[in-house]
Amino acid sequence: MTRAEACAKIQEAIEAIDFKGEYISYKQYGSGHINDTFLVRFQREDGSIIKYILQRMNHHIFNPAQLMENICNVTSFLREKIEKTGGNPDRETMNVIPTKDGKSYFKDSIGSYWRAYIYIEGATSFDKVEKPEDFYQSAVAFGRFQNLLSDFKADILHETIVDFHNTPKRFETFKEAVEKDVCSRASSVQEEIDFVMKRAEDMKVCMEMLDNGDLPLRVTHNDTKLNNVMIDNETGKGLCVIDLDTVMPGLSIFDFGDSIRFGANTAVEDEKDLSKVSLDLNLFEQYAAGFLEGCNGSLTDNELKMLPIGAKIMTLECGMRFLTDYLQGDVYFNIHRPEHNLDRCRTQFKLVEDMEVKMDQMHEIIKELSGK
Repeated sequence: MTRAEACAKIQEAIEAIDFKGEYISYKQYGSGHINDTFLVRFQREDGSIIKYILQRMNHHIFNPAQLMENICNVTSFLREKIEKTGGNPDRETMNVIPTKDGKSYFKDSIGSYWRAYIYIEGATSFDKVEKPEDFYQSAVAFGRFQNLLSDFKADILHETIVDFHNTPKRFETFKEAVEKDVCSRASSVQEEIDFVMKRAEDMKVCMEMLDNGDLPLRVTHNDTKLNNVMIDNETGKGLCVIDLDTVMPGLSIFDFGDSIRFGANTAVEDEKDLSKVSLDLNLFEQYAAGFLEGCNGSLTDNELKMLPIGAKIMTLECGMRFLTDYLQGDVYFNIHRPEHNLDRCRTQFKLVEDMEVKMDQMHEIIKELSGK
C-alpha cells in the first residue's frame, strides 16, 4: 500500500467515526507494536481543540468483534462505578467513540478494523520507571482496576487469547516441543529443560485452585506494565489503566505476578550476565503496597496468600514460553540476535531461583501489608 492509499484509509475511518467538531489533522502516536495508533485533532464550535485516539486494530492477532465487545462491557461498567464514587469517568477509564451508525468499530474498504477513544489530557504513560513512585502508582491503578471490577461477571468476557495464562497447557506445549525437537536444539539446553521439568508440580497449582473454587475468576488485564497506566501530570497519581486488548477472565495473582516479573527484576528481560538478575524486595514491597491499596480489601484471603506464588508462576511460565519458542525455531517472539530467546529464558529462570530463595520474605511482606 502506498502512503497516499494508507492516508486515504485513515481519512475513511475518521469520516466514519462520530467525532465531535471540525476535523483539523492527525499524526502517528505512541510506541505500541500491535496496533497502529494516531492522534486526531478536531475543533469545537467555541474554538477549543479536542483530541481523540484512533487505532487500526491488528485483526491477525485479535477478533475485533469479540475484542470490542469485551472493551465496551468493561469500560461501561467502570464508567458507572467511577461516576458513583464521584470520580471523573472521562479521565479515569477509556471511553470508546462509536461510529456514526452506532457501532464500536469500523471496517474500512480493504478490511482493516478501526476504533477510537477520547484522548486523556494532562496525563502521561512511561515506558520505564523514572522514579519509584511511578511503579507504586501503577500498582495502585491496577489494584483499583481489580477493585472496581470485583463484582463484574468475568465469565461473560471472551478469551481474546485462548489459554493465555493456562500454565498446565503451556507446559504440555513445552513438553511437545522438547519431544519433537524440530531444530535439534534440545541437547544443547538440557539444563534449562531440566529446570522446567523439576517444577512440573508447580505448573498446575494455581489452575487447580481456580478449578476447585479456591481462587475466584476475575477480570484481568494481562499486560500489567507501567506503560499501560496513565499518570496524572499534576498529581503524579495513577489515573487510568489503558490498552484493554487482553482484558479477559483470569486470576488476580497473575496480573500482580506479571508486574513483579517485569518491574521488580534488577536486570533487563534479556540480560546475558545472570549475576545482575535478582528480585528487588524493596520494589516487590512497593508494588505490593500499591496494589493492595488499590484493591481496597477486595481480594480473598487465598488470593493474598498466593500473590508471591503468582509472581513465581508468571516468571516460570514466561521463561518456559521463551524456551519453547527457542526449541521450535524462534517462530513466535521477535528476536534481535541468535539465541535471544535462550537469553530471555535464562534470565527468567534465574529470577525464579531468586524468588524461591526469597519466597518466605515475600510472604512475610504480604502478611504485614495486608494484616493477614
